[in-house]
Amino acid sequence: MLKKIVREPLVHFLLLALAIFAVYGLFEGASAKKPDSIEVSVPKIEQMVSIFVKTWQRPPTPGELKGLIDDYVKEEIYVRQALDLGLDKDDTVIRRRLRQKMEFLADAETPVPTEADLQAYLDGAPDAFRIDGTVAFQQVFLNGQQRGEAVAQDAAAMLATLTGNPGADLSALGDATMLPPEMPLSTQASVAQTFGPEFAAAVARAPAGTWTGPIASAFGLHLVRVTDRVEGRVPALDEVREAVAREWTNDRRRELEDERFAELLKSYTVTIARLPGDTASQ
Repeated sequence: MLKKIVREPLVHFLLLALAIFAVYGLFEGASAKKPDSIEVSVPKIEQMVSIFVKTWQRPPTPGELKGLIDDYVKEEIYVRQALDLGLDKDDTVIRRRLRQKMEFLADAETPVPTEADLQAYLDGAPDAFRIDGTVAFQQVFLNGQQRGEAVAQDAAAMLATLTGNPGADLSALGDATMLPPEMPLSTQASVAQTFGPEFAAAVARAPAGTWTGPIASAFGLHLVRVTDRVEGRVPALDEVREAVAREWTNDRRRELEDERFAELLKSYTVTIARLPGDTASQ
């Protein structure tokens, strides 16, 4: 009779179910003893609400807030499971993000410069903050392609006319061009963008108040009269305070990062494998 009962499929199923239940009970008991707790704190909820308000310009409804919290709990569980499985290992994106966070921590420790710090920084690197000089000028254009070999002779004759009659009508002289006949006060870089760097450098050296030339550009020849010039100068701190503070902070941040990394490096032994055929260190 007992043998017959043991052979019944239903008995086999019940025994298997009891075994599964017992194993599940063991795991359930173990997890009950050591739960992996997740705390959704008040500051965290306030952060969720703040981000929601900035995005949607209104506070979340109770249902939306519950959804935000549920999503956070799901994310936290998945993140912990992923870390347990080692999914963060050798992931380029995660490694870069962790490095960024370490650098952000270093940025938070960068001190605020004093007035003396900024002045000393400006005094130590005046050229970095120099205000470029500017020049204003008039120009008469001669098209070398149209005038051919006579362009130099024509330029000399026209220069003589302009020198003898400074009030001459410039529109009646020279050749048609899209280039501006007059340039307001402009930096050398700005002039170079319009006429070319060699022309801009020549104008920067030209005397003020008199016609001079011809000065060559990529377009042809030009007769030029500098009408105004403002020399470059090192500004006072008040004029460039924001730029000086930004550069001071960037330099100090790099210095602190290098110092901090040098200290961290002391705790590690770095071994770099030599590639096959590498003779650089031999």
